[in-house]
Amino acid sequence: MEKNSILPILKKIPLFETFNEMDYEKIVKNITLQYYPPRHVIFAEKDQGDALYIIKSGKVRIFHPVGQDEGEKVADLKENDFFGEMSLFSEEKRNASAITETECELFKLLKKDFCELLLKDENMASRLSSEFIRRLKENNSSAH
Repeated sequence: MEKNSILPILKKIPLFETFNEMDYEKIVKNITLQYYPPRHVIFAEKDQGDALYIIKSGKVRIFHPVGQDEGEKVADLKENDFFGEMSLFSEEKRNASAITETECELFKLLKKDFCELLLKDENMASRLSSEFIRRLKENNSSAH
């Protein structure tokens, strides 16, 4: 795995900001690199979330579908951007769809692999849970 290219991106993901170098090393070992052609639907709105994605190369569009069209654009993402991170922690369905705009290489961390890591490493889990709980409280208070 291309540790040097992925570590700086992992460190930018807010939910991982309390992790240490060993935590990041363990996560990197569980990440795979996948290739997608242009116009490939990575996931659809209302799919069960099962992975975090980090863009190594290419462009991805996040959108709310309307009928058969792409409908409302949420974001255009490029190299070093990430998406789908909430699926690692939540049972919620995807709230938007993702499609490749160009040929893409995406790093992918599966939820099941991430959960296994947390089960094996209580310290990592506790660092994450305190950060996650803090963010949930922030989101709930800003939603009201």
